[in-house]
Amino acid sequence: MVAAAAPPAKPVTPPRLNPVRVPIVEEPIEERVHDFRPVLRAYSKEEAVLEAKRCIQCRRPWCVEACPITQDCREYIIQIAKGDFDAAARVTLQDNPLATCLCKVCYRYCEDACVVKKKGVPIAIRHLKRAALELGNDDLAYVPSAPKHQRVAVVGAGPAGMMMAWELGIRGYGVTVFEQEERFGGLMQTIPAYRMADADVEHDRARYRGLDVTWVKDDKIGVTRPVRALLDDGYQAVFLSLGTSEHRVLGVPGEGLPGVIPALQMLKRFNAGGSVTVGRRIVVIGGGDVAMDSVRTALRLSAPGAVTLVYRRGRAEMPADPDEIHEAESEGIRFLFQKAPLRIVGAGKVEGLVVQAMELGAPDAAGRRAPVAVPGSEETIPCDTVIVAVGQRTDLTGFEGDLDLKVTSQGWPEGKGEGFATGVPGIFAAGGRSVVYAMGTASQAAEAIDRFLAEKRGETAGPRPDSFGGAEPFHLPAGYTTPIRS
Repeated sequence: MVAAAAPPAKPVTPPRLNPVRVPIVEEPIEERVHDFRPVLRAYSKEEAVLEAKRCIQCRRPWCVEACPITQDCREYIIQIAKGDFDAAARVTLQDNPLATCLCKVCYRYCEDACVVKKKGVPIAIRHLKRAALELGNDDLAYVPSAPKHQRVAVVGAGPAGMMMAWELGIRGYGVTVFEQEERFGGLMQTIPAYRMADADVEHDRARYRGLDVTWVKDDKIGVTRPVRALLDDGYQAVFLSLGTSEHRVLGVPGEGLPGVIPALQMLKRFNAGGSVTVGRRIVVIGGGDVAMDSVRTALRLSAPGAVTLVYRRGRAEMPADPDEIHEAESEGIRFLFQKAPLRIVGAGKVEGLVVQAMELGAPDAAGRRAPVAVPGSEETIPCDTVIVAVGQRTDLTGFEGDLDLKVTSQGWPEGKGEGFATGVPGIFAAGGRSVVYAMGTASQAAEAIDRFLAEKRGETAGPRPDSFGGAEPFHLPAGYTTPIRS
């Protein structure tokens, strides 16, 4: 008897689009401004599953294509929707060694690309990542491939340096990471605790325990020894992830008065447990994420003081995360847009900031509208503290000119060659404008370093191996076409 043919499989019907996000609850404003408790509360299991089920599982994973590290968020959302948080945590960590940090501070490029955004609020992808890690088992250790017997020096333990150590470590290379500070994490260590806990960097770094990665702190390459000396010491390649650890100055009269504080210095000192003294009438100058961190930190340190942010362009031109701007405004920060600092005044200490009104003219070389001064519009803002947050730059002390580094408009150096190769064979350099972008450039550089070292061995480099020792190497998710980021 011939068995009847099986009925054709029914096509999988994606869930109906639900435009309403499961709310992400914030701590009450009147309470949180007095301490550094996390502002955003985590999802419960029930909330996370409900939010994950809003995902319509697009055949083309726009969210993954928008991610600088191609994090397979679509897959961990599937696992959360099933209620399998352990699997979701493993999927998350498989592609992302700094997931504990990123689930709180990532810019959420994935959410900007989410199809659901066309009809309502995008899926809370970053918050679901946090749910995967906090509700699932994230105490995992990375597994290296067979040893390559080649060692690489990584200069700088910020996001790019830590990503490079992971990329090379799971490929079987030995890695030594040199960090000039006492703590690892680079500028992540300036992020206030209400956004990301100081211990989150160490929680992520603990998963490197199975890799051949050595961490060296308080060693400023370029000062303790030239970068070329690392090649002479037996390292087969060097990766420079120097970051932007130095603040830019205003260059206006009065900047040397007591009461003028560089933003990075304040944030770094306070996060390390040091004492920071601010007044009761504080002005922060700048419009980026460091400025947002500064105004909200100053508010908590001065409570019930008054904090004003001065920015020379308009709100639409602010480079800071829109959510951070919204939270700062809701906490009572006063914003003064299209005002530029002219001088800081005071008799022996800060007493005021003189500003001038600005009009937005034609776009500059970066496409942003250039501010133009309005004659006769000077005014003085009374204050006793001025915090300067107008950008950062890299300290290139000790790095030879023949490296032929390109310094980007936002201050970090990178190699001009393929895979961020510098002018010296075997030395590479990269960074990025955010934590996840820095990680993404490190991944590109890691592929180039792997090819460089494989050629030295007389071999051909392969794809990134599974970071937990599985048989299947890394692959892009089904439907992936091309990155949609610049």
